[in-house]
Amino acid sequence: MIGDDAIFLDKAKITINGKITNTAILLLGKEESSHYILPSVAEITWKLEAEEKAYEHFGCPLLLNTSKVLQSIRNIKFKFFPDNELLATTVNKYDTRTILEALHNCIAHQDYSLNSRIVVTENINKLIFSNAGSFYEGTPDDYTEGNKTPERYRNYWLARAMVNLGMIDSLGYGIHTMYLSQRNRYFPLPDYLLSESQKVVLQIYGHSINENYSKLLIERKDLPLSLVVLLDRIQKKLPITNEAVALLKKEQLIEGRKPNYFVAASIADVTNNKAAYIRNRAFDDAHYKDMVVSYLKKFKKANRMEIENLLIPKLSDILSDRQKKDKVKNLLQSMRKDNKIRLIDRYWIPL
Repeated sequence: MIGDDAIFLDKAKITINGKITNTAILLLGKEESSHYILPSVAEITWKLEAEEKAYEHFGCPLLLNTSKVLQSIRNIKFKFFPDNELLATTVNKYDTRTILEALHNCIAHQDYSLNSRIVVTENINKLIFSNAGSFYEGTPDDYTEGNKTPERYRNYWLARAMVNLGMIDSLGYGIHTMYLSQRNRYFPLPDYLLSESQKVVLQIYGHSINENYSKLLIERKDLPLSLVVLLDRIQKKLPITNEAVALLKKEQLIEGRKPNYFVAASIADVTNNKAAYIRNRAFDDAHYKDMVVSYLKKFKKANRMEIENLLIPKLSDILSDRQKKDKVKNLLQSMRKDNKIRLIDRYWIPL
């Protein structure tokens, strides 16, 4: 290898003194050259798991074939319908830069000693990226704000080459960039699933989970990413710290009691979705107890099913059917303990 090409490849950290490296094979090598890195695997598999099934394997050169993976993904338009706007807000299901960022991160951080391929699964409403190896430096949450810079890489030479080719950055902005893209397109934020010690799984959403959350992002484009991250956890019914709860309540962004937090009234005003807010709002227990007492005073007695029919339609839609039944049971037990009602022959009567 001679001339300007050899100098460029050396400076780009792809070759060393003109000699072929594993990095050169992965990024620039022909497909038939991949046997030189066996038993490691240089391959990305795209799978379609929707109403139709399909798959395709993409090998070397990965520098070019990530674009072919991108082209395989069905990226249609998604429409939001804000209550206070005449026209729909239209965005792509997936952002091109986000897809390539996720793919390139898989290549850069893959543990090639595990002899595994990278897998991209396209579901109806999300993309799932999977690569072998644990999350190498810190945790995904460390990078959401774009403040952490990784100090080490699993594949240092490969990462340096990908930085020089413009495939990834070296300052840890990749995850932050994906979060901003999802936030700016009003979708749920990416999820990293780290339950398997030798695998990293990234989910990119191409749909809305909670309509109020998406409408809020449309109306409140100035909302800091740190608060969006917390609200995203609320809509996914994931736990947050007591300090985070206090912050969101101080900002009047959530209401409810642990663990059933939901969009606050102030946000319902912004989105003009007060009906949904009322359906999600939980009244104080005293309100439900008063309903039971009033019912029993009027009809003299009621069995469990009759009281469930009275209360369940009034309970928050956030609760599951099982949780609603348990809520009624707990209310009745509390009222009996307080000597407000008593149970005789399977009928509740007032005291």
